[in-house]
Amino acid sequence: MSDVILKAEGISKQYRLGVVGTGTLSHDLNRFWHQIRGKEDPYTKIGAVNDRSSKASEEYVWALRDINFEVKQGEVLGIIGKNGAGKSTLLKILSRVTGPTTGSIKTKGRIASLLEVGTGFHPELTGRENIYLNGAILGMTKAEVNDKIDEIIEFSGCAMYVDTPTKRYSSGMRVRLAFAVAAHLEPEILVIDEVLAVGDAEFQKKAIGKMQDISQGEGRTVLFVSHNMESVQQLCTRCLVLENGTSVFEGNVEQAISYYLSNKIENNINLPINVNGISIIDYYIRDFTGNKSKGFLLGEKGSLHLFVKNTSNFKINVNARLQIFNSKEVLITTLNTYHVNKNINISQNVTMEFQCEIYKNQITSGSYIIGVQLMDLTNKKILYQNDNFDKLEITNGDYYNTGKLPNSKNTGFFISNHDWIINKV
Repeated sequence: MSDVILKAEGISKQYRLGVVGTGTLSHDLNRFWHQIRGKEDPYTKIGAVNDRSSKASEEYVWALRDINFEVKQGEVLGIIGKNGAGKSTLLKILSRVTGPTTGSIKTKGRIASLLEVGTGFHPELTGRENIYLNGAILGMTKAEVNDKIDEIIEFSGCAMYVDTPTKRYSSGMRVRLAFAVAAHLEPEILVIDEVLAVGDAEFQKKAIGKMQDISQGEGRTVLFVSHNMESVQQLCTRCLVLENGTSVFEGNVEQAISYYLSNKIENNINLPINVNGISIIDYYIRDFTGNKSKGFLLGEKGSLHLFVKNTSNFKINVNARLQIFNSKEVLITTLNTYHVNKNINISQNVTMEFQCEIYKNQITSGSYIIGVQLMDLTNKKILYQNDNFDKLEITNGDYYNTGKLPNSKNTGFFISNHDWIINKV
C-alpha cells in the first residue's frame, strides 16, 4: 500500500554465544563457501530460542526470529516486551546500526533514532557543539541545524549550560538535549528506545507531547519502545509484543498491554519461599463459593490466604501487606494488617495464616497484580517483598441486582456502594 512507510519481512538476528562474530575461520569459510554456491547460510538452521532465564544448550542463539510487520505513515507503533525480548535489537536493525541475519526492511524517507542516552555526544564538546555533531550523525545539514538550534535549545531546557562541556551534564540533561535534536530533525520515521525514563516527569510529559505533534500534526511515524505502559497507552496507536525474540501479538494497544502484563506475571508461585527467618509455605485465593480460584466476582466476597512460618530463633512481630495493582501497574488499594491494628507475633517454628477477607469486592472487572510484603515491625525490617507475586482476575457480576454490569472504563476502578432516591416534587 502507498501509505506503508516501513515494512519488515522475515527479520531474524542470530548471535554466537561468548564470542564476537562467527568466532572461527572455519565458520567464516563455511559461510563463504555456501554463499558463492548460492546456498543458505548453514548456521541459520541451528540456534536456541532467546530465553535468557534458561541455561545455554547451543552455540548459537536467535535474538530475533521471523519478525514481520508494517507501519503506516503517521502511526505510532509501540514495541513492548520483557527485558531481553529483542526490542532494542529490532530497533537497531531498523535504524541500520546492525544488519539482520535474514530478512529485509523497506522504508520510505529518513530515519532518526535515539537508542541510548548520549549516543553521538562527545564529553569534551559543549552542548551547542554536540547539537551540531549529533545533528550531523542523524543526517542534518549545518544549515538545518542553524535554522532549528534556538528551538532545540529551548525545548531541551538546557539554555544555561549549552556552552558547557557535556561531561558536566547529568544523564537527564544529556537525554533532554539528545531528544531535542532528534525530535527537530523532522525525519519521516523517528525511532526511540526507552530513553525518556531518564528524564523527569515534566520532560517526559513534554517529550510525549512533542511525539504526538510529530505523528498527529506532522503525519510522521514513530516507533516507541518503553516499559512504561502509561506512556505506551497515551502515545501509541498500535502495539507489537515481543517474547523471546518472536512476535507474539500485534494490534490494539489496550489488548497488547493486557497480553503483555498477563504473561509478565508467573502464575506458578514456587513455594516455599525461605528468606530472612520466615517461610511462605502456602498461598491461595478463595472466591465467594469458598473454593480456590484465580480471582473474585464483582460485588461478591472473597479472601486471600497467606501462610507464614517463623524459621528464626526468636519471636517476630509481623506486618502483612497485600497490594493490588491495575493493568498499568498503578496501585489500586493496600490491604494491611497494621492499619486494622492486628498485632501478629509469630513464635519460633510456628505457622500463621494471614486471611484477608474481602466482604464485597468493589474492584471492577479486569486483570490485576497482587504484591506481597512482610515486615518485622520490631526492627522495622522488610523480610520479604514482591510486587509481582500473583495475578488476580476480577469477573463482572450483578453488583446492583439489576442485571446491568459496571465497566471500569466509565465507572473507575472502584464501585461506590450507593443507591438512588427519586422523589416527586
